[in-house]
Amino acid sequence: MLILVKHAMPVVLAQVDAHRWELSAAGRRRCPALARELSTYQPDVIIASLEPKALATGQIVAGRLSLPLRTAEGLHEHDRAGVGLLPAGDFEDSVRRFFEHPEKLVFGNETADQAWKRFNGALLRALGNYDERSCVVVVTHGTVISLFVARANGIEPFPLWRRLGLPSFVVLSRPGFRLLDVIARVKG
Repeated sequence: MLILVKHAMPVVLAQVDAHRWELSAAGRRRCPALARELSTYQPDVIIASLEPKALATGQIVAGRLSLPLRTAEGLHEHDRAGVGLLPAGDFEDSVRRFFEHPEKLVFGNETADQAWKRFNGALLRALGNYDERSCVVVVTHGTVISLFVARANGIEPFPLWRRLGLPSFVVLSRPGFRLLDVIARVKG
């Protein structure tokens, strides 16, 4: 089984690129509930993106579940460095266009196709270290989760992206990455 976790709530700072945002106090408070929900799947390992908000989410969950924590290059969010903080409606519209035109550079520094290719390769490399019977939890980001799940399951990415809260997760089969469940909001 593969569980892709969207990190908990970060501290949003307009003057700091999103890939450098840290986990907020509210995000930290939600991580124990996230760990409890993930525990029902009996995970074997937590792998985290190197972005601070995802890494901190992974550290807290791994600590709560007494699991090893690994990191992997390439699991980061769609590269939006230098874009700045957009009003919520503008941000959502930009993400929608990003998904609708995957081959075009419409938002940030990589296309949806480029982000998917990078994330897919990094994820497959990371999963290559674990038997398919292992339950692997990967703490990462909403846009790349939505790209990966949509392409593996023939669904639209934007509606999935809109559903995913902070934190949230999707459960996928291994092999095949068939979508089994969406936990759109972890309450806690």
